[in-house]
Amino acid sequence: MASWAPAQAQAEAPALPLPRPGQRARPRRTEAKAPPRRRAFGGVVWIVVFGALLAGVVAVNVAVLQLNVQLDKLGTERVQLRADTARLRSQLSSAGATAQVEAQARTRLGLVPADATATSYIELPPRR
Repeated sequence: MASWAPAQAQAEAPALPLPRPGQRARPRRTEAKAPPRRRAFGGVVWIVVFGALLAGVVAVNVAVLQLNVQLDKLGTERVQLRADTARLRSQLSSAGATAQVEAQARTRLGLVPADATATSYIELPPRR
């Protein structure tokens, strides 16, 4: 097993320059690493990118929600229009019934049905 002697340790250690008389010993300068600005800048860029993507997703969801609300309103309007159409068809069919027409003619216009025995026909010559 090898052991280190103090003489060997001093021989291998680099010699530090001694300060001159009247000068204070300066602390040895070590290379200070520059702050990781590039790394921090890259992090900010990623945060901005993800923020923009998140804002885009939110905007798309808002647009889809607005379209769903509009689609729901149109569906309600369609059901209402179909109900109105069915009601109007019912009114039209009842208004066109013979009994209804005859009742309206009697009450509004004062008309009465013609007597079948008093009806006469005129024969017209054929057209040339």
